[in-house]
Amino acid sequence: MEPEPSNAEQAIPPEQATAKAAILAECGRLAEAGITFVAVHFDGAGDEGVSEDIKCYATEDYAYEESEVQESNFSHLQEHFETLVPYGYEDGCGGFGDVILNVKTSKITVERNDRFEDYTTSSYEV
Repeated sequence: MEPEPSNAEQAIPPEQATAKAAILAECGRLAEAGITFVAVHFDGAGDEGVSEDIKCYATEDYAYEESEVQESNFSHLQEHFETLVPYGYEDGCGGFGDVILNVKTSKITVERNDRFEDYTTSSYEV
């Protein structure tokens, strides 16, 4: 039995490969505009999937809701970023996270966090 490939070695679906190529093709224009990070935040609370509008940053590090958004119009990349949002993030308690492009390194990262509700029930007789 052969070992399974690591995450880095697994092929991505064709539509995600196309989206990734389109995003990376814009790195030069983004860098010229002084943009260091581009991100789309997604949240699936309550079995509803919502992606925020694309946001551009000119900061050393990206931190959702802690970095100042730069005025720029790269909204044509919105659909490409949304293609990279993980499938099923809105299921159950809902996941949330970010699809982030680091313009300097030309690296796209998908950060996903899943919510988990823990509760205890008890029954008793009176």
